[in-house]
Amino acid sequence: MSILDICKSAKSASIYMAGLSTAVKNQALSQIAKSLQSNSEKILQANRQDMEQAEKDNLGAALLKRLKFDENKLATVITGIESLIEVADPVGDTLAATELDSGLELYKVSCPLGVVGVIFESRPDALVQISTLCLKSGNSVLLKGGSEADKTNTALADVITEAGKKAGLPDGWLGLLHSREDVAQMLGMDEYIDLLIPRGSNEFVRHIMNNTNIPVLGHADGICHVYIDSDADIDMAAAIALDSKCQYVAVCNAAETLLVDEKTADRFLPKIKAKFDEKNVEILGCEKTRKIIDAKPAAEKDWATEYLDYVIAVKMVGGIDEAISHINTYGSGHTDAIVTAEKQKAAKFMDMVDSADVFWNCSTRFSDGYRYGLGAEVGISTNKIHARGPVGMEGLLTYKWKMIGSGQIVEDYSKGQKQFSHKKLDKKFKI
Repeated sequence: MSILDICKSAKSASIYMAGLSTAVKNQALSQIAKSLQSNSEKILQANRQDMEQAEKDNLGAALLKRLKFDENKLATVITGIESLIEVADPVGDTLAATELDSGLELYKVSCPLGVVGVIFESRPDALVQISTLCLKSGNSVLLKGGSEADKTNTALADVITEAGKKAGLPDGWLGLLHSREDVAQMLGMDEYIDLLIPRGSNEFVRHIMNNTNIPVLGHADGICHVYIDSDADIDMAAAIALDSKCQYVAVCNAAETLLVDEKTADRFLPKIKAKFDEKNVEILGCEKTRKIIDAKPAAEKDWATEYLDYVIAVKMVGGIDEAISHINTYGSGHTDAIVTAEKQKAAKFMDMVDSADVFWNCSTRFSDGYRYGLGAEVGISTNKIHARGPVGMEGLLTYKWKMIGSGQIVEDYSKGQKQFSHKKLDKKFKI
């Protein structure tokens, strides 16, 4: 099937997806969860083949970690689907209601976007999360994963498609693309695709934005910071910094830069270095940092680098204002955290750091759709329009205006024979 045919099928299916009942969508999700479990050996075998080829191709450790899809990953995505079933159906929710005049009512009602195209990295679990989120939100979805995960992605897509068909989903609601040429063609399908979500490097995301007329929900680098304030509890700060960096290094919400107030550096830096040494974390430090602990010199580029590995840049700062300035200069607008006991400093940090996610006294690793209770996430957006931060189902929705009248015509109002009341209503849309 050509890319054009795949896109046409997805567009056609999206009309039916938008009208599916909650019961049908939840039944499809339940069937998908069961089918993933019953086809586990087929899926895991496909991933083993991808892993073997990736190792032969000498892919990096971080990429191999993302690529691996084992029993634990399978169990995690199935649990995510089961949680998604319990989430309220977001489609058809009344966002606002207004009486324009007696017998003339206007409703703002949530609805699916239509066809969502997602280009994602090597993580096969992302395919499951994205497709099921699109299903629950009534969207069709076009998926393009990394070529290194093609066998795993194909196995997963086949299982999900077949399960959806059994549950009554329309043909073509899920389409899987395989090559870079497919992506290039997809960028020209603005007649059929309503939103693109690219997940990858800054350069890749900007390439997508610059080569399509389709709206793009962009997420580029994940250059996340943890700022250790002079009023921070040192033990808490060390635990948060360690978790932010090391809990899972190959993800976009892992900390890449550690900022330390010079007033607490003598106490904090030796403690965090000991913890980083246990995890074999390479420290790149500014000149002041290297006077206190042993570290390799940090260059200017290190403040703007997403390592996705056991490497962290450490800089001493003169206080919260310098920390905020540094983050807004070098950060990617993803996730940044402050550790402090002072509420006013925390409030200032959270107001003035220009990022999608700003945290106080907790790890940057909490920046995640599943942990936010969104069911899962289709991506993370650093945009300021439409959706920001972890994009769950709310980012896959738009709204339409529905008006119910009883014979009204505009001429009566334009001539002043009738007047608008614009009275807010506390009621749900219902025919």
